[in-house]
Amino acid sequence: MEDEDTFVPLIRGQAEGAIRGGDVVIFLLDGEAGPIPEDQEIGEYLRGLGVPIVPVVNKGDRKAVELQSHEFHRLGLGTPIVVSAEHGTGLDELWDALDLHLPEAVVEEEGDTDRRGAGIPIAVIGRPNVGKSSLVNRLLGDERLLVSEVAGTTRDAIDTVLEKDGVRYVFVDTAGIRRKGKTDRGAEVLSVVMARRYLERADVCLLVVDAVEGITNQDAHVGGYAWEAGRGVILVINKWDLMEKGEQARARIEDQADQSLKFMRHAPRVYVSALTGKGVHGLFPIMCDVHRAYTKKITTTELNRVMRQAWDQRPPPLAGSKAPKLYYCSQINQAPPRFVLFSNLTRPPHFSYIRYLENVLRNTFGLDGVPIRVMIRGRKS
Repeated sequence: MEDEDTFVPLIRGQAEGAIRGGDVVIFLLDGEAGPIPEDQEIGEYLRGLGVPIVPVVNKGDRKAVELQSHEFHRLGLGTPIVVSAEHGTGLDELWDALDLHLPEAVVEEEGDTDRRGAGIPIAVIGRPNVGKSSLVNRLLGDERLLVSEVAGTTRDAIDTVLEKDGVRYVFVDTAGIRRKGKTDRGAEVLSVVMARRYLERADVCLLVVDAVEGITNQDAHVGGYAWEAGRGVILVINKWDLMEKGEQARARIEDQADQSLKFMRHAPRVYVSALTGKGVHGLFPIMCDVHRAYTKKITTTELNRVMRQAWDQRPPPLAGSKAPKLYYCSQINQAPPRFVLFSNLTRPPHFSYIRYLENVLRNTFGLDGVPIRVMIRGRKS
């Protein structure tokens, strides 16, 4: 209970800070369960923050959800958008509602890989005791951080800049997230909270896991935040020196990554030992490659050529009685890349088709390690 009393206010504070820093809040509601007292409580709390709110009722594909969605009006948040996250319905209406509050996307000039002018911002994230600070020490080449086998000894929270081979790297310190006297559970909770905080300042993150313990649910939890935050990700399997030699150990880790980290299956995987230094310096060119992909601007001509070819080779289902037609494609943002396709579809295609288009973009333009976002907009009458 002591740990819960400590961390709940911290997590709420982090959530409130994220809400206040946003342009709009999506308030997700369970359409099958209907409005519950907690929904009313959260709605009142959100109204007090003064940020635009878009209420979204999920599970719109379930029977009677559309009929009872009007009950959510009593929350006093306006007309809810009914969607089905599972089937992708209602997303056009949701985007239209969000567009009323979102600023215009700023597309950066092609070749502007160092968009912040201060180097490539790198976050090193992971659960406790996987060797984050040891890895940073090896990357930097000296003992900039205090490291030991005892949890809670990393005290320096200052960003560290390294110039190597003409490239400037800015390491955002995420290793000092543990505090003495906390339980393992408390440290893991705080590792997620602090990872989310530092990801706001990074373009690329190194997700460090322990080869001996394997990839855990907590690893997937932390990695999921990085991917959802739209950051480039490199999976770093540390303590590889402690593993038995041979392909069996590597195959086990690869299988765990395939199963637990499906959402980032295209992220580079690097096997290292922060203790001995083996494999560590091979991370530098990979960080450059991922950052280059993260900030890549594809010409409109090339983008339309590739997407039209992919569309023609494997068109989506019919748009009503008409053959599906792709009108135009555009990259609306970088860091990470965002694309929008305009078509005559009356509703978004199945998520598997979106994944197909993402894979075409990834394989054609070398976007491994980057969370691509593809949206398909239907032509409005």
